[in-house]
Amino acid sequence: MSFARLLTLLAVLVALLFLVSLVTGVAAAGPGESLRALVFGDGGPLTLVMREIRLPRALLAVMVGVSLGLSGAAMQGLLRNPLAEPGLIGVSASAALGAVLALQTGFAAAFTLALPFSALAGALAGVLLILLLAGRSGGALALILAGVALSALAAAMTSLVLNLSPNPFAANEIVFWMMGSLADRSFAHVWIALPIMAAGWLALARTGRGLEALTLGEDAAAAMGTDLRRLRLLVVTGVAASVGAATAVAGAVGFVGLVVPHLLRGAVGGRPSRLLPAAALGGAALVLAADIGVRVILPGRDLKLGVLMALVGAPVFLHLIWRMRGQT
Repeated sequence: MSFARLLTLLAVLVALLFLVSLVTGVAAAGPGESLRALVFGDGGPLTLVMREIRLPRALLAVMVGVSLGLSGAAMQGLLRNPLAEPGLIGVSASAALGAVLALQTGFAAAFTLALPFSALAGALAGVLLILLLAGRSGGALALILAGVALSALAAAMTSLVLNLSPNPFAANEIVFWMMGSLADRSFAHVWIALPIMAAGWLALARTGRGLEALTLGEDAAAAMGTDLRRLRLLVVTGVAASVGAATAVAGAVGFVGLVVPHLLRGAVGGRPSRLLPAAALGGAALVLAADIGVRVILPGRDLKLGVLMALVGAPVFLHLIWRMRGQT
């Protein structure tokens, strides 16, 4: 299959899933009626549901999927490791810690958008710490070690907050937020995340040629004129912006950045420059499908997006590992 055809098929799949997401919900209205209410509107309850609940939810699913898929492909290309994933540099864990502190201290109740802003602040602190620990000239090993250390520290701090929480309601809210969800999101969350995500996407889109050269090794890439320091900085800041913003508005959603590049790598011939856009579209399709699934499987039980993604993603990843084992 040609690369152009693959991107076309993925784009069509994303568009179809986006429409399905728009017409999926508990409101007793058919697809045609729902779409007419969205486009034309009459000021009624269905128009409000479509424009203020389902549309921002579908948009956020696309944005989160693009961020996670693109970041996963970039991290795997930078580290030349098919097991790498966006959370490896600790941005997800530090963003989650920021949100947890906001919930525990009551800051999240102060105003509507305190929670995503706190998560973004945690992600920013995390990437600054990563750059400080690994340094701009630090290699892949330094980056991995710094990320592991940051992830462990953020996870320990999150567990400490839960352990010492005197308020069981706050602890319960923290646990549910960390499961990941796109429910009850609005356009305010879209406008908060979109500029930061877009900056991250732009940074990662500029790494394709460098990642392509890096497949030959660091020495060969440097000999071909690739600035490895700049490449690492672009990937780290791009992943931090994309994943940090995604975690801020959706909570912890795993396996997208790990599984999607794996599934699409063979279709693009293993070329990082082609895997980046393919993984972005594939991530959007996967998150849209999963978000539709949480509304269809248990519509009355508030099944969390991160839980369903883990239930589906872990077996798929284990299957991929089994296939790799058989090829070695």
